[in-house]
Amino acid sequence: MEQHFLLDDTTFEAQFAACKLSPGMFTHEAHIRLAWIHVKKYGVEQAIQNICSQLVAFVDSVGARDKYNKTLTIAAIKAVKHFIDKEPVNNFPDFITRFPRLKYNFKELLAFHYKVDIYNSPQAKQEFLEPDLLPFT
Repeated sequence: MEQHFLLDDTTFEAQFAACKLSPGMFTHEAHIRLAWIHVKKYGVEQAIQNICSQLVAFVDSVGARDKYNKTLTIAAIKAVKHFIDKEPVNNFPDFITRFPRLKYNFKELLAFHYKVDIYNSPQAKQEFLEPDLLPFT
């Protein structure tokens, strides 16, 4: 079990927003959890605004600004929204169990949407690139 599960959703969200979450706790799965919390609470558009601004503040606070990727962040939020719409569940452990591809095959999922290398593109890091293969629904 990942360390972020030691915190309930409210505490996890608040610690991240305040840049008080231990950087070691902010794994890929924790990023997906943050997206799940925000999409469920605020809707996808507000989730995008919240997470993008909070993530910039978080990476700045830990001296890792070069890790921020706007396209990847927004694509992850949109992917989470897609799976929430497929089968809503009431808690994140059930969600990630139901859709393990988000955790274990995330790059494969995004490869259906992007031909361009969004992981290494300087442009993708700075601004959101719309998918060039399959749009998000």
